[in-house]
Amino acid sequence: MTTKLSRVAEENPPAADGLSAAAIDVVPPEIVAESLGQYLGVMGRRIAAGNTGALPVVLALVAISVGFEIWTQGLFLSPGNLVNLFIESMVFMTLGMAEIFVLLLGEIDLSAGYVLAVGAGIVALLVQKPGPNFPWWIAIIIALVCCGVTGAVWGALVSRLHLPSFVVTLAGLLIMWGVMLVILGNAGDVSISSAILSNQHVVYEIVNGNIPPLAGWISMAIVAVVLGGVIWTRDAGRRRRGLVAPPAGLTALKIGFLVVAGAVVVAICNVNRGEVSSPVEGVPYVVPVVFAVLILWAILLQRTRFGRYVYAIGGNPDAARRAGISLPAIRTWAFVLSGVTAGFAGILYLSWQGGTSTNVNGGQYVLYGVAAAVIGGTSLFGGRGKIAQAILGGLIIGAIYNGLYLQGVQVQWQLIATGVVLVAAVLIDTVSRRGNLTGSSARI
Repeated sequence: MTTKLSRVAEENPPAADGLSAAAIDVVPPEIVAESLGQYLGVMGRRIAAGNTGALPVVLALVAISVGFEIWTQGLFLSPGNLVNLFIESMVFMTLGMAEIFVLLLGEIDLSAGYVLAVGAGIVALLVQKPGPNFPWWIAIIIALVCCGVTGAVWGALVSRLHLPSFVVTLAGLLIMWGVMLVILGNAGDVSISSAILSNQHVVYEIVNGNIPPLAGWISMAIVAVVLGGVIWTRDAGRRRRGLVAPPAGLTALKIGFLVVAGAVVVAICNVNRGEVSSPVEGVPYVVPVVFAVLILWAILLQRTRFGRYVYAIGGNPDAARRAGISLPAIRTWAFVLSGVTAGFAGILYLSWQGGTSTNVNGGQYVLYGVAAAVIGGTSLFGGRGKIAQAILGGLIIGAIYNGLYLQGVQVQWQLIATGVVLVAAVLIDTVSRRGNLTGSSARI
């Protein structure tokens, strides 16, 4: 990496702060910068050049929140509504994560919405009594395996037979829709909200249960210490060995942000959201569950060889092939992970609704999943995006629906508002990509 930066610096005259324009455009700022001040300077220059990253999404989320807070006269940002907002957005977030795996390759998975429905249906049926009455964890594993297998089929058709992912997964949407109708056909509506049957109740509590307030603070402190220690130790170790690492100030800033964000979430969730006589307080179990999935998939994409291969294929498939990367294997596994994550979204949906039925609109949900990924900043052209962007995109979609619902706005206007935001996100992505390509051509 040092040799590459030295060559870039020789070919491109450095700016006043010692950093070349090419290095700033090509290399992530945490790698180029040697101090926190230099990092902020590089970020400012990248934003001025049109490489805004997640900034437009964050600003949009702030603007939406402020606007709805004023419109609803203080109701939107109330603790109870913020918790409801996250719960309402969790399916969008998780489906967005599922779509990011394939979008990074320049592909798409239109079947994810009905994979969600099938995953929910499998778990709901397997924990019924009378019926199979499987242990809840076995039911979840079976559902995730089945959803992963469907992803493997779509991935094999796309990567081995070179069929367009749009057509394959559109057919998959119809197939999984039919499968959902088959497995739920006799039962119709299936409930899992029984507090008497432990296997049903555990699944129901994933979304509807809450961590006691004191346990929430203790858990947050443990997570902050462990995660902060891992981040600091990793970056400090790389700096000691002379490897590429973010500046120490940036590492400290990241850890501080995580601690503050965690404390704010716990404080908001610990406010009583129910009646005085029957309080509802504590962090919903679904918050750490979704956070754990986010961390797992972020590590997979950002810290493993598989993740590097995904970005390489999405950025330039021909170059990745010449480098010896097995494109069919990586593409197939990406669809498998998309299927597994969509199945997990189905489990969250099942817990949230307290059951499932043949009325699940999987086509609408998959569109929200794609919208969450794209609105969050993942490129439709492949090679650019991070798993955390699904969280931001899902929150924006959830905020739009939540805010309009609070004001009694009809569903058609909710759909129109979401569509407008999606078009704006794609426009930003296209303009940013065009600007990057123009800048690269000018340097050549």
